[in-house]
Amino acid sequence: MAGSITAQEFAPLSRKGGFDLIDVRSPSEFYEVHAVGALLAPLDSLDPKAVMESRGERSSEPLYVICKSGGRSEQACRMFEQAGYANVINVEGGTMAWIGAGLPVNRGTRRPISIERQIRMLAGVVTAIGAAASYFSSWFLIVPMIVGLGMAWAGYSNSCAMGRLLARMPWNRQAFGGGCGGCSAGSCHS
Repeated sequence: MAGSITAQEFAPLSRKGGFDLIDVRSPSEFYEVHAVGALLAPLDSLDPKAVMESRGERSSEPLYVICKSGGRSEQACRMFEQAGYANVINVEGGTMAWIGAGLPVNRGTRRPISIERQIRMLAGVVTAIGAAASYFSSWFLIVPMIVGLGMAWAGYSNSCAMGRLLARMPWNRQAFGGGCGGCSAGSCHS
C-alpha cells in the first residue's frame, strides 16, 4: 500500500534534494504554481510504467506524488500500486499544503488559459459560426443546437467531451520528464 507524507515531514527532504516528485494536476494548474523539483505527469494520461522507467536507477527509491489538495495524487498512487509499483508516497494536502509549509515553489509569470475557459471560448465561437452560417441555410442551425445540447449534457453528467478533446491538444500537454514543464529561468520564480 502506498504511503503518505505531510508537507511538513517532506520539508527536510526538500532541502536535501535527491527526490523524485511528480505533479498529477493539469498543465495549466502546474504552470501557475508548482513545487520546486516537481515534474508534470497529468493524471488523465498517467502511465505508471513509463514514469518508473524514466527514473532509471532511481526507480527503486520512493516516488512522491502531489496534486492540488491530495485527491488526485491518492488516485495516482493507486494507479501505481495496481501497476505493481508499491514505493509511491502521496504528499498529503498537495500543493496547497506545500505552500502552507513554506516550501519553495515556482510560479509562472505566463498563465495559460484554463481548459474551462477554452471550452467556453470554443463553444461560443462554434455557436456563433453556426448561427451566422444559418443565414445561408437553415440546416446550419443544427450546429448551435448540438453545442447547446453538449453543454447541457456536460452539466448533467459532469463529463465534458469538449474538455477531454481540448486537454489532448498540444498546447495543453507536457510529457513527464519535461523538467519544470515549460518554465525557464526567465518565466518561473520562487
